[in-house]
Amino acid sequence: MRGDYQKFFVSFLFMLLIAWTISCSGTPEKKPETAVHPASVLMDETAMKLIKLISPEENTAFRLKDRVKVVIGLTGKDRVPDSVMIYFDGKAVKVIKSQPWEYTIPSDFTGTTGRKSLKVTAYKGGKSHNTITRFMIVYSDIVPGKYGYKVIHTYPHDREAFTQGLVYDKGVLFEGTGQESGSTLREVELETGKVVRQHNLDDSLFGEGIALFRDRIYQVTWRNKVGFIYEKSTFKLINKVFYPMEGWGMTTIGDKIVMSDGTNVLYSFEPEMFTVVSKIEVYDNEKKVDSLNELEYINGEIWANIWMNDHIARIDPVTGKVLGYIDMKGILSEQERKSDTDVLNGIAYDPEGKRIFVTGKKWPKLYEIKLTE
Repeated sequence: MRGDYQKFFVSFLFMLLIAWTISCSGTPEKKPETAVHPASVLMDETAMKLIKLISPEENTAFRLKDRVKVVIGLTGKDRVPDSVMIYFDGKAVKVIKSQPWEYTIPSDFTGTTGRKSLKVTAYKGGKSHNTITRFMIVYSDIVPGKYGYKVIHTYPHDREAFTQGLVYDKGVLFEGTGQESGSTLREVELETGKVVRQHNLDDSLFGEGIALFRDRIYQVTWRNKVGFIYEKSTFKLINKVFYPMEGWGMTTIGDKIVMSDGTNVLYSFEPEMFTVVSKIEVYDNEKKVDSLNELEYINGEIWANIWMNDHIARIDPVTGKVLGYIDMKGILSEQERKSDTDVLNGIAYDPEGKRIFVTGKKWPKLYEIKLTE
């Protein structure tokens, strides 16, 4: 019996050892998590905030050259910032270091139309504590003029040309056309409408606006985000350019090329590297002017076709405001329209003869016009 007892005792100790090993090597007992009350988080965040922006409110409307009064409030008497920095449209305007916590932004900063950002940042102890950003809209300070037209002369135009860009240069018309599997760059004889020379774009490309810069022609595409630079005299491809937005209309102002993208924004590009150097947002006295398409620079103004519209906008290239609208309704008669006749599009200017030419997509005629009031 003694031997059996010893065996039983040894087995019992062995089982205890296994049980102890398993209990020690198992998942450690978790300590209860300390709950964080939402109110304490909110309290910490609030404690960090030193200021609040009282005015202007979000999307407040201003006019060109208006002054903008900024009024800042403190979140508590014991939370006074060392300084508050004010930014307008991305530019530093003023540092305020004491009461009253307000400042009137000069009219120089509201010299262009568009949606502008206002940002205020509070600093204390060398650190920024809170930043508030709001947006406002600067509209034109004038009511746009209203103009009509008078047809001076009519020229033939290729009815199959889906006109996207039009340039007049020393007796010659250059025309860019669009559509899938049919986009071209053309040299056209003004008097007859005859296509003298034509370069066909790849079928994958939808051609858009063109612009003449020195001895080169620039042509952009719609959604392919690639453009082409040609030798004007031969249409030989010199280079390609790339851009991040859609390409619509183009024109040249001095040493810059201006392009639309179908919105109310006009971009100025440096021609060699084709990088954006500036932009304007186009507004009249009531609204932003969207769907800007074909462009032409005429006597210090940008003239822009408005897509799906019979109006041409006359735009100040410095401020972005609309100076006037030209109502072109009825220039192509209903009798001359076909089922595939598209919208008014295409403006060219002869600076020597002071002649203005307009046409449209798949229109049978090109018109020389003068404005009427």
